[in-house]
Amino acid sequence: RHFWGWLNAVFNKVDYERIQAVGPDRAASEWLLRCGALVRYQGYQKWQQDYNGLPTGPLGKYKIEAINATDSCIMYRGFDYLDGLEHVTEIKLQKCIYIQDECLQRLSETKNLQKSLLQLKIISCGNVTDKGIIALHKLTNLEYLYLSDLPGIREKETTVHILQQALPNLELELDLE
Repeated sequence: RHFWGWLNAVFNKVDYERIQAVGPDRAASEWLLRCGALVRYQGYQKWQQDYNGLPTGPLGKYKIEAINATDSCIMYRGFDYLDGLEHVTEIKLQKCIYIQDECLQRLSETKNLQKSLLQLKIISCGNVTDKGIIALHKLTNLEYLYLSDLPGIREKETTVHILQQALPNLELELDLE
């Protein structure tokens, strides 16, 4: 178990020179796929899941529009890859064992995501608590938030109230016990 944690930390290490060399979308795609997540590019229907099949082309041709991190090993350490992404409208975090409150705070403080992110789904991420969900209030353009199977949410009513006050246009769907 310790070995896998170490390996996942290696997968999440940010390579700033790589971001400079190939651009933020390509570098983030490589990081996400390396960690087991999927990406979908603007103007494409198909999800990219094969690291070796990443599309090539002129720098900046492929813009990440959606991220599906189901069962992936993405962790806080790699979140700097998200900074340069300007077109991400949806993110799904499902069964991500390394996603915790700090990750959601980091997500909500990412300037480009504050502008572009419209849909967020957080499902079966056991380390997420009310604090992390409340931190999402900085995603001012968020239109839809789905929360399901989050045992760390203890103050459901309070958390929902705070979010709805901060984001009055947010459609909030809950499947919490």
